[in-house]
Amino acid sequence: MYPNLYYAVKDWFGVEINAFKIFYTFGIFVALAFIVAAIILSKELKRKEKQGLLLPREETITVGKPISIADILINGFIGFLFGYKILGAFIASRDQAIDLQDYIFSREGSIIGGLILAALLIFLKYREKNKQKLTKPEERTLRIWPHDRVGDIIVLALIFGILGAKLFDNLENWDRFIQNPIANLLSPSGLTFYGGLICAAIAIAIYVTKKGIKIWHMADAIAPALMIAYAIGRIGCQVSGDGDWGIYNSAYISDVPGHVIDASPGDFERNLNENASYFIEGRILDHDSTISTVTDRKADSLINVPHKKFKGPSFLPNWLFAYTFPHNVNEDGIIIPDCEGKYCRALPQPVFPTSLYEIIMCGMLFLILWALRKKIHVAGVISGIYLIFTGLERFIIEKIRVNSTYNIFGLHPTQAEIISLVLIITGIVIFIIRSTTAKKV
Repeated sequence: MYPNLYYAVKDWFGVEINAFKIFYTFGIFVALAFIVAAIILSKELKRKEKQGLLLPREETITVGKPISIADILINGFIGFLFGYKILGAFIASRDQAIDLQDYIFSREGSIIGGLILAALLIFLKYREKNKQKLTKPEERTLRIWPHDRVGDIIVLALIFGILGAKLFDNLENWDRFIQNPIANLLSPSGLTFYGGLICAAIAIAIYVTKKGIKIWHMADAIAPALMIAYAIGRIGCQVSGDGDWGIYNSAYISDVPGHVIDASPGDFERNLNENASYFIEGRILDHDSTISTVTDRKADSLINVPHKKFKGPSFLPNWLFAYTFPHNVNEDGIIIPDCEGKYCRALPQPVFPTSLYEIIMCGMLFLILWALRKKIHVAGVISGIYLIFTGLERFIIEKIRVNSTYNIFGLHPTQAEIISLVLIITGIVIFIIRSTTAKKV
């Protein structure tokens, strides 16, 4: 596991650069997911524009104005905020190990870094405006194509995706939320994908409708981008070990922290008993006799510890079916011998690496959607297929994941299973209606 870039560079090149500790691998892959999604979306919108399916819209703007007070305040505020926190974290990390998440949500920062970046952004904005400055500002009519709005769409997806993910996570973990609402709302951890998907989809639908873009064509263009973005995001989960793993695989055992072997009869039960405080209380007695709370994945008894037994083919590596996520970013598990510093824990019992399965599944589903997009000529059908695919994928993976459940008429589905079923049904309805009633385009 590489919780941040420092550990990756150290492992690959043997070089230790403390400043790299502020670049968390999960965040890097989330950023990469948005970049790839923007590229895929832009490419697909341009293809539809060439076919005449999407048209530009004329908008009138005023050009040649000098820099305004609003420009100065906005760029100065953004520059100071990023400089105060990001440059501050970079400077602080050269001399000491810091937790970027804790640092970002603390009052600490670099005033000098904030002022420098604020001044830089104001200067760049001034230079841009000065180059465009006219003796007398004038109004011009521009033709703006849908692909020109990809930047706005990505920003909306980012903002409302995070807000929706936080909202749905707190709804799913209501007991935890009511204990400390403010801390849970501001916490950088705890994000639910479907919450982000739903809220971002609503915000983008409102935006493109206002801009006169055909909603079905936009939805079809976004579908492959969403699928590949999710796959890339899950790479971040797998590489960092962010806790989005599955239930325990009792066909394997961890003989030493971080190492997985085949389990003999009775090994799983013995491991549960040896680490009972971990599985029931979420706590571990470390080697220095201190008690550490390391996980919130707890069962009410050892009998109810969620697990399934599945032994993979011998010609495949064990980590495909059972993994202990050594050096995970959550610092969940028992201490790894001869490891110093942070992120020195591994799970006491191997789990199914569900994030790896989602990377594979969503990568394949993206390729299918990408291949189908030119063969299907009815707007909205690709969107329906996407909803079916993403619902099925998540519903299947939920069978080996641990999440809070609801009691509905004696059934105990998770939030993700409920939403998955709604997405599958919605996708089927859209597919049937659009296929039978919409005209080919």
